[in-house]
Amino acid sequence: MINRSNIILLFCMVLGLAVLIALGAWQVKRLQWKEALIERVEKRIASEPVALSKLEAGGFNRDTQEYQPVFVTGTFDHDSEVYFFTTAKGGASGWNVHTPLNLNDGRVVIVNRGFVPFTLKEPEKRAEGQVLGEQRVEALLRFPLSERPLGSLANSPETREFYWRNVGEMAGVMGGAKDKYLPVILDQLENEISGGWPKGGTTITKFTNSHLQYAVTWYGLALTLLGVGGYFLFSRRQAENDE
Repeated sequence: MINRSNIILLFCMVLGLAVLIALGAWQVKRLQWKEALIERVEKRIASEPVALSKLEAGGFNRDTQEYQPVFVTGTFDHDSEVYFFTTAKGGASGWNVHTPLNLNDGRVVIVNRGFVPFTLKEPEKRAEGQVLGEQRVEALLRFPLSERPLGSLANSPETREFYWRNVGEMAGVMGGAKDKYLPVILDQLENEISGGWPKGGTTITKFTNSHLQYAVTWYGLALTLLGVGGYFLFSRRQAENDE
């Protein structure tokens, strides 16, 4: 006679195996998606800059244009800059200076000019970097979030400090009609500025890809469950037969 508890244990083991294998298969799909994404982005970043107006004319598209190198010409409004909290590539914390760039057609695009340490937040401490006159800006095209990310601090418009990037909120602090702001942000590439600050080229373009490790973990747990569970049921069955 089959022991009822053995049936329950077998059912739980099969259910556990199904869940673990499904999780492993999901991570394999995520691995394939991430590898394809990294390949597309790397090719895009390595391409020649195109005019921002050309991309806008065809319609902005996050899926096909994120991280696309672009160029645009305009004049910075340094008096309206705001600050985005960040950690630089070297590990130091500070601010990415975001400044409205006034275009010749009267519209505005927000430019992340680059990193400054906390001690150089005030513009007067880096006056040499506040470039004047018409500028050609080369940057990576970015599409900011529309909703606050889970776990992110709330933005502080009253102090001009931001912890997640939202064009509408930033435009509200920078001033002017919000409908004149393009719905994108430009991350300026490495730039040679007299005085050295802000330092462009802050965009993180190396993506973590741990899906293979996760898949191996789930499949490894499935094998462990199969081995341990199978041995336990076999030993228990043998013990019952010996009674």
